[in-house]
Amino acid sequence: MRHALNFSFYRFTIFMKKAFFQLHIAILLAGFTGVLGRLITLNEGLLVWYRLLISSVTMWILFSLTKKLQRISLKDILKLSGIGFLSAMHWVCFYGSIKYANISVGLICFSAVGFFTALFEPMIYRKRINGTEVLLGLIVIAGIYIIFHFDPKYKTGIILGVLCAILLAFVMILTRQFVQRINSQTLLTYQLSGGLVTLSLLMPFYLKRFPTSYIIPDLQDWMWLCILAWFCSVFAFQFSVNSLKKLTAFTVNLSFNLEPVYGIILAFLIYHENKELGWSFFTGLTLIILALCLQMLRVWRQEGFNPKQGT
Repeated sequence: MRHALNFSFYRFTIFMKKAFFQLHIAILLAGFTGVLGRLITLNEGLLVWYRLLISSVTMWILFSLTKKLQRISLKDILKLSGIGFLSAMHWVCFYGSIKYANISVGLICFSAVGFFTALFEPMIYRKRINGTEVLLGLIVIAGIYIIFHFDPKYKTGIILGVLCAILLAFVMILTRQFVQRINSQTLLTYQLSGGLVTLSLLMPFYLKRFPTSYIIPDLQDWMWLCILAWFCSVFAFQFSVNSLKKLTAFTVNLSFNLEPVYGIILAFLIYHENKELGWSFFTGLTLIILALCLQMLRVWRQEGFNPKQGT
């Protein structure tokens, strides 16, 4: 009996370590999207369109073969398509922020999503505003303001980055109404497909407003786009879903707060962006990391640790 318990505990420990490894691989891949956004020479609109094309086609094939796609109503398809459009525009703003500023600035602004979620969710669902979450979000906004105020050269990139965070907040808030009745594979597949269709309808107007002679990617850009779509979208999603089998949603969501930090570290290592940035950036970054740490500590204390359910 004792040997059986020891063996079970050993297997549980191995599974937990594997789940944590997969989770942080997913976060690292998500953080790598900023680096790929700088590597790909297409403008931000076309970059997102190709990413959605490759990702959605891959997911339809993969999840159809593995029989993970649910049948959903036309009403849900239309709603998810609308959310997909907001998601597509959030990516356009995110990559625009990187191209007009740099990876680090884009990711710094991305971290403001928590503030906008705390602000807009109570308005949409008529709930009480959480003062602590708003306060922590304001610390993030203060960090962004410090960077914006003392580094005006990043003005356009910061505006696009903040708009990206606002759009993502709406995506996260609106998606929550589906998560209890539609599995994550179906949810993401229809969302990305809806984003592709709606962005395709918008693309002629977008290209007229922001003309470019470079529409068809070259071989190198195709390679980076495939890595972005397959590794940073499909594989990252699969890793995060697999980690949810052993870890609680609380732990997974909390850990994804590290995505901007991972992305900034990658930008420093690959592009040496730390040499381009002044004291105001690092002051703002310190405030934002402080807010993220306080939020993680607050949620950890609220949720606690239950060894029966895992971390």
